[in-house]
Amino acid sequence: MTVAYLRAPVAASDRQLALLSLAAFASMTTMRVCDPLLPALAREFSVTTGVAAQVISAFAIAYGLLQLVYGPVADRYGKFRVVSVAVLGCAASNLAAGLAPTLAWLVVFRAATGGTAAAIIPLTMAWIGDSVGYARRQEVLARLLSATVVGMIVGQWAGGIFADTLGWRSVFIALALLFAAAGVVMRVEMRRTHALEPGSASPPALPESESAKAPERAGAPAQAGYVRRLREVVEVPWARVVLAISVVEGAVAYSAFAFVPSYLHQRFGLSMAWAGAVLALYGVGGFCYSRIAPHLLSRWGEAGLARRGGIVLGAIFAVLAGMPHWGWALPACFAGGLGFYMLHNTLQTHATQMAPAVRGTAVSLFSCALFFGQSVGVVAASWVVDHVSARAVFAGAAVALPTLAWGFAARLGSRARAA
Repeated sequence: MTVAYLRAPVAASDRQLALLSLAAFASMTTMRVCDPLLPALAREFSVTTGVAAQVISAFAIAYGLLQLVYGPVADRYGKFRVVSVAVLGCAASNLAAGLAPTLAWLVVFRAATGGTAAAIIPLTMAWIGDSVGYARRQEVLARLLSATVVGMIVGQWAGGIFADTLGWRSVFIALALLFAAAGVVMRVEMRRTHALEPGSASPPALPESESAKAPERAGAPAQAGYVRRLREVVEVPWARVVLAISVVEGAVAYSAFAFVPSYLHQRFGLSMAWAGAVLALYGVGGFCYSRIAPHLLSRWGEAGLARRGGIVLGAIFAVLAGMPHWGWALPACFAGGLGFYMLHNTLQTHATQMAPAVRGTAVSLFSCALFFGQSVGVVAASWVVDHVSARAVFAGAAVALPTLAWGFAARLGSRARAA
């Protein structure tokens, strides 16, 4: 039974966006923290790097599958509310991961973390989609991107630092504390403002929003069923294109970047802390993109941005595959972050507009496709790393990503001409 609430929501504030951004920061930190931990986990549990990478693929599989649940739930009960509960779940699962007695249990708890973290970034994107008109949405999503890429930087760097100093378990304990603090503050904020009661699926507009001009603002009827919401998304032809591209992007880009620290550690003898720091430059590149995104978008347009992002990604993975010295990885990782988010942020923006009436479901389905691709990609890349080399993974990405980006840019151009 749908419960009606007479109390009107109060105006949304920058504080709510800041809390969602903090949650997104923590989510991205826990997502990427295992990249530099793979050598330490391989030694701790006496397995290969490819086997240790199960902690990454388990996170990605759970992250993707749970999108099918969170989107419809958030469309009905409110995105901020669902995110706040998920953040507290992340605190519990990270604590359990820090206490895991075996690799098998660590994989289970990483899957639990992926399942709870799955709600955070996609529903924050959907929250922004409900609150900001399309003309300014990529700019505001770029602000969210700042929080997520800083989380990525911290995760990729801190994972190596903790592994070399306090031990790999300590990083999960620290993450549990971060999630617990963020979750408590979000619950307090929700009760203080009464802004997101059950049935308030779409948050009110941010101060800078243009949502009054955006006809897509209306949320889905609360009585819409789970299957109906999914069908509303997949029946849109453009949505199918965006979802298919996101699968390939996740399979190729995320899996290739995940093995950069272990490659630097094993081939060039870098410590895990330094290897993680090198990969953290990928996050720095993404952060720089978030600062200049409006300028690049106005200059090149969406298609040009995606196309150039693919060119950059192809070049940097070619460098990583053939570099004779680890120093080449410094500019390559920085440029990789810049190029990846030129492509990915454009894809994200279209994900928020695939099916505006069920935006939470649409964005969650986008993330499901992205992380399904990542989970498949990590499994495949793990086999290649164990049986061939990480360089083969990088070489494949150097070919696949520019091809994908140019195909996406061509479809964007066709859409623009048709419109």
